[in-house]
Amino acid sequence: MTSKVARNTLYLTAASIGQKIIAFIYFLFLARIMMPEQTGQYFLAISITSIFSVIADFGITSVITREIAKDEMQAKPLVSNAISLKILLTVVAVVVTFLTSYFLNYGPTIQFLILLASIVLILDAFQVFFYGILRGFQALEFESLGVFIGMATTALFGGFILWFYPSLPLLIIALVLGSFVNLIVSLMYVGKRIGWNVLIPSLNKNDLILILKTAFPFALGALFVKVYSYIDTIFISKFLDAASLGFYAIAYKFTYAFQFLPMAFVAALYPGMSALVDKDPDALEAVLHRSMWYVALISAPIVFGLYAIASEVVQLAGPEYLSATIVLQVLIFVLIPLFLDFPIGSLLNASNRQSIKTAIMGGTMLINVILNAVLIPRIGILGAAYASLFSFLFMFLAGFYFIRRVIPAFSYWRLLKTLLPIYVSGIVMLMTVLVLKPILGWLFIIPVGGIVYLSFLLFLGVFTQSDKSFFKIKRKGV
Repeated sequence: MTSKVARNTLYLTAASIGQKIIAFIYFLFLARIMMPEQTGQYFLAISITSIFSVIADFGITSVITREIAKDEMQAKPLVSNAISLKILLTVVAVVVTFLTSYFLNYGPTIQFLILLASIVLILDAFQVFFYGILRGFQALEFESLGVFIGMATTALFGGFILWFYPSLPLLIIALVLGSFVNLIVSLMYVGKRIGWNVLIPSLNKNDLILILKTAFPFALGALFVKVYSYIDTIFISKFLDAASLGFYAIAYKFTYAFQFLPMAFVAALYPGMSALVDKDPDALEAVLHRSMWYVALISAPIVFGLYAIASEVVQLAGPEYLSATIVLQVLIFVLIPLFLDFPIGSLLNASNRQSIKTAIMGGTMLINVILNAVLIPRIGILGAAYASLFSFLFMFLAGFYFIRRVIPAFSYWRLLKTLLPIYVSGIVMLMTVLVLKPILGWLFIIPVGGIVYLSFLLFLGVFTQSDKSFFKIKRKGV
């Protein structure tokens, strides 16, 4: 089981790295050409549609993934009925998105961009659903291919647009093309895996009610996630201006560009945990420990490294974005509690305790909204960064408290001994980079910082034989 988790993680992580590199370079190019104000408008349009994409999904994808992982024989009837719900909910999502842009009194330019971005919402709603089906079969290699090709398509067409005829509507169209390609890839592999007839919508009353009832906690949780992830964008757009939103977008992109790493891991981890719950508690505890070790290992160098070179990296988008430095230095620390919470959230959802996770997300959203409303009018975009940091810290600590509800014998002390050396290594790396950066320059100090980080990991005994074997891919079997 752990080998399959590792293998699937490798597939999706490898593709996601390539996809995120392309996406990040593309966004920096976009920010350089379009400048802060138009970058802010682009970011706002995408954020608004992202919030309401939760209506189109309504937690259905998570339910389908979990149920197929438990019993693959359920796949066909569940998928056929779920598609009927997806069609209806996607229409509702588009209508609500446009009504929201109208009632928020955005100008015609923003409303038109949001309308175009709604096409992306529609396409993504179905490609995410189809990939959710494949995740249930723990076949993530197809998703790995799709996300890479889709982003490459967007970057290719978007790059031509930026080079020859910069235009915000055309840049949204580039996103549409990428999402369309991703949809085709996901649809093709689902059809091959379980048959094309499964894509014909069904309307079995009992199945529909069961899906909606089971999906509701996931939907509510996803709504909370979307709100606390993007509500800062709306507050900034109303309290400040588009240029401020452009500055914040740069810090936001640098921070959350790395979120795919734990997300890729959890995509493989969630069905694996679902299969272990109530069957093998010792293996479940081992998987949780390993997963938290993994996310800590990748979060430490990102957080402390970007903090040290924040002023240099934000200017990759242009010197106009220098004021985003302090925002990035605060916002980047969000990744520590955020990364650590991913495995905990998967554990709670996989064990049918999604109501607990949903309540935690609700509290996180409430804290985030209140802090954004209070801080943004007083200290600007820096207030949004502080709001994110405190709300995500709450989310992690609240979830951490409930681990023993699922795994009574879970050792918090063992976990602390596992994680502490990792973050100590990150702090040592930070201090080294800050001292040597004026001498070596920020580009040359990056590999030096990496060497220091790895050296201290080895010195403090972070890597053990069991850690290495966890990521070993078997050539035969799982």
